[in-house]
Amino acid sequence: MIKLSLKSALSLAVAAPLALALAACGDKTATDPSAQAAPVAAVPAPAGTAWRDTVTVTADGGHMVGNPNAPIKLVEYGSLTCPTCAAFAVEGMEPLLSKYVDSGRVSFELRNFAVHGPVDIVLAQMARCGTKEAVIPLSDQVWHNVQSLVGPLQSNQAAVEQAMSLPMDQRFNAMAQIGGFYDFFASRGISADQAKACLADVPALEALAKQTDTYANRDGVNGTPTFALNGNKLDGVNSWASLEPVLQRAGAR
Repeated sequence: MIKLSLKSALSLAVAAPLALALAACGDKTATDPSAQAAPVAAVPAPAGTAWRDTVTVTADGGHMVGNPNAPIKLVEYGSLTCPTCAAFAVEGMEPLLSKYVDSGRVSFELRNFAVHGPVDIVLAQMARCGTKEAVIPLSDQVWHNVQSLVGPLQSNQAAVEQAMSLPMDQRFNAMAQIGGFYDFFASRGISADQAKACLADVPALEALAKQTDTYANRDGVNGTPTFALNGNKLDGVNSWASLEPVLQRAGAR
């Protein structure tokens, strides 16, 4: 099982090129393990609201959007630097929200699985710097722009290694500076001062890394993206094309 303390996560940035970490995403052939279930009735959101605007921070440290009592509960263990996760976000996030979450049949929970090292942790922490409602939209924006965000870090490994030698409450801010993350998030509502305070919060960063340990050891997650439906891992399902039929078979139709 993967054991990723913040200390070991930091060492990954020095021990392995970022490009190698980015290539470590899931690439399994899609399968559909679900049995056919009866259709589930839509559940209207409270008057004047949409289910996609209802966000709950779960006991497992994830951010869940949608009807908290939805009968079909989808979880993604996702890395913000994973190209396969990014492809899912680009292709599937909007139809997932508009067609399934807004129907009240399905809830969607994102659990950050920061297995690819400190860049994962930096981006996940910055996405959490604002309101709980902003976490999934900001994560989606990161996925839509992941190559431009990680490019400066890939091409400047010496600066990354130098950042890693700084005290713990400074190194993540230094990495964000190298990657141009402050400007990216500032244009999306997270000020530089707000982001810097978040990235200096070592206990919060430690907690984020420990969640990854928990997901690996308790839930058996060993790659990204990993999806679970009503508590059952969907082995081999890592794209919208492979996930949507599973939702429909589970009754979201």
